[in-house]
Amino acid sequence: MYLGIDIGTSSLKAVLIDGDQRILGSRSTELEVSRPHPGWSEQDPDSWWTACLAVLDGLAADHPKEMAAVKGIGLSGHMHGATLLDDADKPLRPCILWNDGRSAAEALEISAASERITGNIAMPGFTAPKLIWVKRHEPEIFAKVKTVLLPKDYVRLKLTGDKASEMSDSAGTLWLATPERAWSDEMLALTDLDRSQMPELFEGSAATGTLKADLASRWGMTGKVVLAGGGGDNAASGCGVGAVAPGTGFISIGTSGVVFVTADRYRGNPAGAVHAFCHAVPGTWHQMGVALSAAGSLEWLSEVLEAKPGDLIAPLGEMPQGPSSVVFLPYLSGERTPHNDVKVRGAFLGLDQADGRPALTQAVLEGVAFSFRDCLDVLTMPLAEPRRLIAVGGGSRSRYWLRVIATVLNLPIAVPEDGDFGAAFGAARLGLVAAENADPFAVCAPPAIREVIEPIPGLVEAYAEAHATYSSLYPAIKGAMPR
Repeated sequence: MYLGIDIGTSSLKAVLIDGDQRILGSRSTELEVSRPHPGWSEQDPDSWWTACLAVLDGLAADHPKEMAAVKGIGLSGHMHGATLLDDADKPLRPCILWNDGRSAAEALEISAASERITGNIAMPGFTAPKLIWVKRHEPEIFAKVKTVLLPKDYVRLKLTGDKASEMSDSAGTLWLATPERAWSDEMLALTDLDRSQMPELFEGSAATGTLKADLASRWGMTGKVVLAGGGGDNAASGCGVGAVAPGTGFISIGTSGVVFVTADRYRGNPAGAVHAFCHAVPGTWHQMGVALSAAGSLEWLSEVLEAKPGDLIAPLGEMPQGPSSVVFLPYLSGERTPHNDVKVRGAFLGLDQADGRPALTQAVLEGVAFSFRDCLDVLTMPLAEPRRLIAVGGGSRSRYWLRVIATVLNLPIAVPEDGDFGAAFGAARLGLVAAENADPFAVCAPPAIREVIEPIPGLVEAYAEAHATYSSLYPAIKGAMPR
């Protein structure tokens, strides 16, 4: 038996799988985010540990026999969080989260070096700029920093006593030399840190330590329990959906959106605001484009119109008839890829008196699809285009939306059979690999596919023209934003 634990921003989830990768049980509990000032986002690190204990206690109560047979645990978590520990391994302050924007000025200072060494633009959400901010604004805390850990690695410390991390999550700190898969002394020096304050690095599928004896006893585990390196949330999701071979990838249609493609070597594209990170399996890297408001745009429209998302989409039918005359720019909270613009905001253009809920809904769905096309375009500059993408996330339940996305991307979209292929499942797969010394590429195989949504041939050109119009509007909207 194997466990996967995913420390999300809003909840912590664990899944229990057997040797055939069947999910036998799962538990989750909610987490709270603190926003003490506009643009700030923080979380108490010990809330992760409290949640982890509660979730695993629950699984042990639900499945005592299976929990007793656990041999491996994998970890996943939200990336970039600055968890600062003192010399007693106690948190010095709340963790500064991935969606915290306070360190914009500090990110700009180190961006040139980051682009050269890591292949990534330094964004405020990444870890390194946050440490410069802490040094400037909370010097008494910075002076006491003995160790900096990412969220999942703080949970690892509590589980094993080991200070360890892995390549995919560490790539999001901006302290990792991504091509070499090693800490960069130059990037650390820019934040007045050194390797002694960093955890030891492992591959995501490698064993990093073993579960403490008292915790194993608490959950009824009778043998040695290995902790895998695990992965950052998107890399772990890649393991969950089998996107580990070069050229494979997935599209996540959640509140935010992700286009993720695996590569066999490091390739960076900072000019396109692409995330170029190590993958959670050895010898692989990935590129990732992020759209900040994907299903979140539809959720916003449903709140404004006081209608459920499904009720908004239903009148559109299942087969798109062509692009709307209304254009929606889904920049409700800025945009990541390809613009890296936290200040731009969304807009409807081309509205007519005859336009009602269906027109607005269609425009929102298409605008999100166009944002995914923007992401894919900057990924495919340095990467061979994947033959298809696997769809995950709540938005993948809409066949109409998937047909629009497939046609806009001109790429088949594969829909898995019902199941949980998220980060917790991917982490459990990595726990299996570490415990059994198994082949990660064999274990992290793609799921059974229920349906493949093909592009609509007669509409590919029309949607390409609509995307060109959409792309031309960003400079105008940016210039027209209120100052």
